[in-house]
Amino acid sequence: MGYCSFITPLPFIIAELGTSHNGDIAKAKEMVCAAKESGADCVKVQIVKADEILHPNTGTVPLPGGSVRLYDMFKKLEKPIEFYAQIKDFAESKKLEFLATPFGLESAAELKSLQPKIVKAASPELNYVQLLQELGTWNVPALLSSGVSKLSDIETALTFFDTDKIVLLHCITAYPAPEDQYNLLCLRSLSNVFGVQCGISDHSLDPVLVPVLSLACGGTVIEKHFCLSHNDPGLDDKIALDSKDFSTMTRHLHIASTKTEQNIIDELSYEYGREKVLKVLGNGVKKLAKAEEANYMRTNRSIHAVCDIKAGTVFTKENIAILRTEKILTPGIAPIFYESILGKTASCDLSAGQGVLF
Repeated sequence: MGYCSFITPLPFIIAELGTSHNGDIAKAKEMVCAAKESGADCVKVQIVKADEILHPNTGTVPLPGGSVRLYDMFKKLEKPIEFYAQIKDFAESKKLEFLATPFGLESAAELKSLQPKIVKAASPELNYVQLLQELGTWNVPALLSSGVSKLSDIETALTFFDTDKIVLLHCITAYPAPEDQYNLLCLRSLSNVFGVQCGISDHSLDPVLVPVLSLACGGTVIEKHFCLSHNDPGLDDKIALDSKDFSTMTRHLHIASTKTEQNIIDELSYEYGREKVLKVLGNGVKKLAKAEEANYMRTNRSIHAVCDIKAGTVFTKENIAILRTEKILTPGIAPIFYESILGKTASCDLSAGQGVLF
């Protein structure tokens, strides 16, 4: 199996800035500088368009000031593509790779205009086959996160890409993710089954255990959320690594990369205990982690009514969409059936946001 050309050096370390810049270009640049100083090889952002991600009725999230509609939080994070172009130019001026995640076809078209060298699809979009099909036409290396996904979901997603241009990132879609459910031996299993490189997108809190142990399982890419402070108001700042912890991670990764797999396991066993390390390694059988089971088909994409739909109404691109179900809505049919549903008629009344079912 050959390595993707962008995987230089090994391991390839990604600082996931996400939306922690809160739409402030000065803060975004500060984060880029801090990520560079902390040892990152790449910085990643998310190109947010709320209507591509979820319905306004999807529910609320608790914040210190009270509950806020999740849709409204995403709406506030929307920025023009010029904002991301500035981040890309600044990151590349610091000798960092720039990586971004689109969440729909509109944000993907905007990202494509920046001529990215690499692209990433997030875990909830692994079953969004229309988006994956578009990204697969770009002919650039792609990272696919596989949290809250089953083996069959991964198999379908990979059909849209050349295997020599893919890195599959093992992930648990839980915030924070429990280390002892990571089942890192899945990296070897997935690599052997699909013939692709593997790495991790890690939401656990420890800066060393999961990232370093992933190297012993053949991982070549490590992605971790990055923040300037855990007290910042970003959606992911509470589970991100600050500069100090990110530096600790990168230092341990570089040291471990010079050692054998068994040496890595032995040294981590001495520090964390053999039982703990064995739990993190798991059995290598790919299945949903307990921490993310309840999120399956809620965090993933399905087909939802955009507005109230009366029985007998024809389904069109204007009244149904492929969205994350998230908090309180009912999941719908998988995105792979979207085109076959268009032109059909509703057999019953649907309320705005409700999942469309056969």
